[in-house]
Amino acid sequence: MCVLVLTGTLLGYISPALALAIGMAAGIFQLANTEFVTNSKKFQKTLLQLSVVGLGFGIHMQQAIEVGSNSFFITLITIVCTFIIAFAIGKILKSERITTILVASGTAICGGSAIAAVSPSLKADSSQTSISLAIVFLLNAIALFIFPYIGHYFDLDQSQFGIWSAIAIHDTSSVVGAAEVYGNEALNIATTTKLVRTLWIIPLVLIISFGSNSKEKFAFPWFIFGFIGAMLINSYIPEAGKISEHIVWIARKALIFTLFLIGMQINIGQLKKLGFNILIVGIFTWIVLGGISLFYVLEYL
Repeated sequence: MCVLVLTGTLLGYISPALALAIGMAAGIFQLANTEFVTNSKKFQKTLLQLSVVGLGFGIHMQQAIEVGSNSFFITLITIVCTFIIAFAIGKILKSERITTILVASGTAICGGSAIAAVSPSLKADSSQTSISLAIVFLLNAIALFIFPYIGHYFDLDQSQFGIWSAIAIHDTSSVVGAAEVYGNEALNIATTTKLVRTLWIIPLVLIISFGSNSKEKFAFPWFIFGFIGAMLINSYIPEAGKISEHIVWIARKALIFTLFLIGMQINIGQLKKLGFNILIVGIFTWIVLGGISLFYVLEYL
């Protein structure tokens, strides 16, 4: 199956959404070798990071600075609103506190990366972490399928969709996957905006650590510096232009295959763990975040 998906990806027959759907089907119906699915978990994380770094070769530094500055305030506003909404709904539904914080962190910033970063500071157990990741993954999958259609329905241009998807979709993989379908400019803007947003992990972990008096280390996404380095090379080394286009092509194909590997991680056991209350917290918070950010791009961009 992996060989077929990889071949179809390289030949251009498999889109990001289709790759994710095939992976999910393989995971839920146990169509793939269990050992391979387990071993691919670390590989897909590395492949995703390398893919994002590769996409940096298609972005100019000046564009990145402009995108980052334009999205700073809406990023801050949506992060704060996400936590307020999540805590309010969690209190009403009496959802478990640590899981609520994990889901809010993943929704507000960058999905699984944020959850993994804040889990040690919260002293979250494996069940709380896995439930949070499952909710974020489920909503990521939905977003990858529906966001391009919503974008076309509201007639969003490339820039608007890039910023909206980076704010409203949890994980970098699904952000890039949805934007890749929408267009090249949307892809560049979404990738840059999302990685700038990811930097908010640092103050978030510091706040949580301070509040819980935790001394635990957190997993900072160091690949962001690789992305910045790729942009610098593409922007200021003229000779890089000869190979940048090829690197970006490889990165986009690698990302599609990564979505297939990510899809295989979901299984029936994870779906059964999803508690109704915390699932409602995740869904409602995500919908509000998507609505606020969509209103922003429609009215102000």
